[in-house]
Amino acid sequence: MGKNVALVLAGGRGSRAGHGIPKQYREIRGVSLLRRSLIAFCEHPEINLVRAVIHPEDQHLYEMVARDLPLEPPVFGGDTRQKSGLNGLESFIEYSPSKILIHDAARPFVAADTITRVLDSLDSSTAALAASKITDTVKKQDKGGYVRETIPREELWRAQTPQGFRFKEILAAHIQFQNESYTDDAAIVEAAGHKVLLVDGNEENFKVTNPEDFVRGEVLSGTEEMTTHNIVDLSGIRTGIGFDVHRFGPGDHVILCGVPIPHTHGLLAHSDADVAMHALTDAILGGICAGDIGTYFPPSDMKWKGASSDIFLTEAAKMVTQKNGVINHIDLTIVCETPKIGPHRESMQSRLAEILNLSSELISIKGTTSEKLGFTGRREGIAAQAAATIWIR
Repeated sequence: MGKNVALVLAGGRGSRAGHGIPKQYREIRGVSLLRRSLIAFCEHPEINLVRAVIHPEDQHLYEMVARDLPLEPPVFGGDTRQKSGLNGLESFIEYSPSKILIHDAARPFVAADTITRVLDSLDSSTAALAASKITDTVKKQDKGGYVRETIPREELWRAQTPQGFRFKEILAAHIQFQNESYTDDAAIVEAAGHKVLLVDGNEENFKVTNPEDFVRGEVLSGTEEMTTHNIVDLSGIRTGIGFDVHRFGPGDHVILCGVPIPHTHGLLAHSDADVAMHALTDAILGGICAGDIGTYFPPSDMKWKGASSDIFLTEAAKMVTQKNGVINHIDLTIVCETPKIGPHRESMQSRLAEILNLSSELISIKGTTSEKLGFTGRREGIAAQAAATIWIR
């Protein structure tokens, strides 16, 4: 009896998910999309071999997320999803598998019973795919934006992955149509004359495409993991608070949340004086009871003279991961008369999201003044206060 193998496609760039590293390497509650998908197949008792298709530039990212998993060496994808699929299929030829499941790494919540149903269906069908029935009324739009017709929904399904195939047939179909363009593997075997069976998927098996999908994933994974670990209270939720100030000095810009902002003065400090990032670093350290920024990066150490503050924030985030925790939410308030924070808020959110590997939807940045009172009101410097919510699993 031949082997059952799984191919996880992770070679795309995922530009619609926002700035930063490719979406498949971004994390939901401390676990990347790709790792979640790989684990689903590695832990399934009927899957013998699992391999990922990755982008050539992502080898270092892959090695981090694939650590300690029983995986076959990855293969590099091509310039299209179809080419990547063919590369992956050809890498399994030496094993002569009987069945193969092809899965999109951006669907990190595939259920074990969905995998089982697709595999079992291949006993009687050449191809099958996980899908969910459309329950909403479907309308077709005309060029003017009006409803042209209502489409019967009884025969409509939303395709998911994994898509399953008998190995010889899908390999032959891919080779036959390698110079044509199809949106998924099921369409390729259809073109080769095979029927594709629809199999019930799971509603949670959605594709992470846009930034808001990461928020949905945070909620979904939090519910699943709290149920799995029988968590019935919020004892694992912690909040840290950080505060910092820096006075103005000579210069023509300030750095806030890693973003250079033109200004009449600079800020004075041993490092780059990113007062906002310093407050946030302290908030994260406070959330895990790990002291403060000076404990790890003392101003007396010349090694940190002029250092970029993203070094401090990155280290604090690593410490959260080491404690089996995940950053859930950031709230940051910057207090100054000038410069204005609003025009730079989005850039700041994007930079923090990149450093923390967190959706920008979970990062709040506010600017306010002290109504001309105190040192900030006298325009002598900038203050920042931050709160970080952390879940320790």
